[in-house]
Formats: sequence, C-alpha cells, structure tokens
Amino acid sequence: MWRAALARQTSQYAIETEKLNLWYGDFQALFDVDLQIKQGIITSMIGPSGCGKTTYLRSVNRIVERLGYVRTTGNIRILGHNILAPDVALVQVRKNVGMVFQRPNPLPISIRDNVLFGLRIHKPSGKKPSRTEEDAIVEEALRTVLLWDKTKDRLKTIATALSLEEQQKLCIARLLPVKPKVLLMDEPCSALDPESTEAVEELIWKLRGKYTILIVTHNMAQARRASDECIFMLHGKVVETSRTEKMFVSPQHPQTADYIEGRYG
Repeated sequence: MWRAALARQTSQYAIETEKLNLWYGDFQALFDVDLQIKQGIITSMIGPSGCGKTTYLRSVNRIVERLGYVRTTGNIRILGHNILAPDVALVQVRKNVGMVFQRPNPLPISIRDNVLFGLRIHKPSGKKPSRTEEDAIVEEALRTVLLWDKTKDRLKTIATALSLEEQQKLCIARLLPVKPKVLLMDEPCSALDPESTEAVEELIWKLRGKYTILIVTHNMAQARRASDECIFMLHGKVVETSRTEKMFVSPQHPQTADYIEGRYG
C-alpha cells in the first residue's frame, strides 16, 4: 500500500498536515496545525520551548503514539499518503520518515553494525545482501555523511567511542541504507560545540535535494543559515511560515518579530 502510494505521488509536498490537534491527556499541545512542507528542501521550525515543535516532529513519524495517553485528530500525509490510515504499518512509516534526535544515540555496537542496523531490521525483499554488498552500503552511507575517511580503518570499533559530532553523523548514516524520503531532526546540534555544529550543518546542507529535511532548532542563526523555509510556532499553533530570508528580514506577524529579536522565548 505504502509503496504503491509513493509510486503514484505527484504532490510537491513531502509533509502535509490538516487540522492536526494533539493532546497529552487533558493538555492540548497542538491546535489545528495546517502545514505544507515542500519536497527536497530544508525547512526549519522555530519557537520557544514548549510551543509544540518536537511534538509536531514526533507526530509526523508517529513516535508520539508510544505514549498511551496521547490523542490526535486531523490528517498527516507523507508524499500524499495518509499515515494515520488504519492499514498503514508503523514500520513502513518509520522506514520512510527517519528521525535524528537532540542528543546522538548510536547503538552500543560497532560502527559498521550501526550503519547496517536499520537495513537488517526492515529486511528488504530478495536475498540477504552479501558481505561485499554490505561493505559497499556501509561505505556509501559513511561517505555521504563525511565519516568514511575517519572511520574506514576502525569499523569494528564500538560507536559510542566516537566524538559527539561523529556520533551524530553516524546516527544520520544509520538512516540512509533504508532510503527514507524525509529526515526529521530535533535540535541535532544542541549537544555539539561550535566547530562540530558547523560540520553537521554542512552535512545537512549536503543532503538537501536528495532528502526532505525538517529541522527543529532554538538557534536563530542556525535557522537563518541552514534552511530554505522557516515555520514559527507559538503555544501549539503555527503563527507564520515563509522563505527563511523573508521571515528574518520582514516577518509578517509582531509575535514572530518579537521572538526573532529576542523579546521573549
């Protein structure tokens, strides 16, 4: 069902939500969120802590549903396919919508096995890849995230021994072999020093075009330099969405201007 929907996809949008509402128990975190996020670009999502940014991200790949007290209404479409439909398997949603978290979370296994982990879990159709094929997959993923030269001679090293920057890049590499369409990134640089942040931002920009990237950040400078379009959220609602340069130069709403200029948040 999911694969067929992707084959029929003609929409220019990778992510679409309509009247998306979400409650944690009695607390409403999202209010009628209508968003259309274009394919192949980087979109940043900004707003003060607790405004619903991470909740939105976790709704898009349905991670938030692991909490039994969460309730949602509305629609979420990925590449035109309704991921809330009862016949949609969560494993297919999460294969096509990868998630990078605030703090790197490599598995306590080798670098090589980290890269292959998702591929083995999703068990692609056909025969199991040979050792040579797996080696090629590992190399391609690590080259894509600019880690190959640093790790090619220590692929059996446990991944948690890497630097934080390298761990975050590895977490991105771990997603790539299953060929996701969308990458969600929740404050991917918040645990990194400035030099590592710059390196990860360069990687994110390198992935632009091949993937649709939605990144949550509190760093206004990062949002401005590392995204094509920007969304401002406040109190669980979308206040404004526009091209990034336009939002930072001439925001349309006073609340957006107040936040960008540091008057609250």
